[in-house]
Amino acid sequence: MCAQADPDRPPAEGEPPRLSRMLPCGEPATVAEIVEDMGLWERGEEPAGRPRVMLNMVATADGRSTINGRSAPLSSRADRELFHGLRAPVDAVLVGAGTARTERYGRLIPAESRRRLREQRGLSAEPLACIVSASLALGADLPLLADGDARVVILTPSSKSLAAVPAQLDYVRTQRDGLVDLPAALAELRERFAVRTLLCEGGPHLAAQLFAAGLVDELFLSVSPMLAGGDGAGGESLRILAGEELEPAVELEFLGALRSGSNLFLRYGASARERVSRETIPSSSLAR
Repeated sequence: MCAQADPDRPPAEGEPPRLSRMLPCGEPATVAEIVEDMGLWERGEEPAGRPRVMLNMVATADGRSTINGRSAPLSSRADRELFHGLRAPVDAVLVGAGTARTERYGRLIPAESRRRLREQRGLSAEPLACIVSASLALGADLPLLADGDARVVILTPSSKSLAAVPAQLDYVRTQRDGLVDLPAALAELRERFAVRTLLCEGGPHLAAQLFAAGLVDELFLSVSPMLAGGDGAGGESLRILAGEELEPAVELEFLGALRSGSNLFLRYGASARERVSRETIPSSSLAR
């Protein structure tokens, strides 16, 4: 039987939480140790012409991705530690404009120790921040755009640009039928910005579009020990994927499980086969 971290013993002040390694079996470990053991710092084989894409989502036990429109009520200390730990080794973080606005995205790597670690590993101090926005409805008051040290790429079909902001801005302009062409946009991130590993943090519409296009390689799913109900319709009761049904359904390969108290953290590999032609998958206008 795997050794289990004591779910009733909170970490001492300044001590990072230790997660129980359920499968594959192992000693309890910190998120930094787990990320290292997963090999996420390595730059191995990549999909042809695009970055390797990981998706990180949180859900209640009945599948809700938000409560009252926010993901924060679903989170725990261990979940937040894993959220930031997964950002540490990647080249870029991708998010839909609606999620960036709702969650008030700011600096991607707040901890100085993680910024130093990235630089020691030969990476920039912070990942490239990538926002998908069809309409460029992004205010200068968004903390990420107000950060003079932030490097931000806007993925958009628009020929317009945002008003001047302190952040360093670039644009990837790809479009099909007036919407963002996600396969082409990710290919450009790889070519222009040397993005080899990319972590997507949602929201649910963007996550579904990435899966539909065959662009997701791994799913990290944090399962919160909560039941929220709701019928899945509307922005207040979205599941981790929203919009059109996936046809065919995506098959996942179980890769591992962690636990902290009653919270579960699951890792899956996604089917590597192309699901549809890259010419047919723009991003939805809901990721505006």
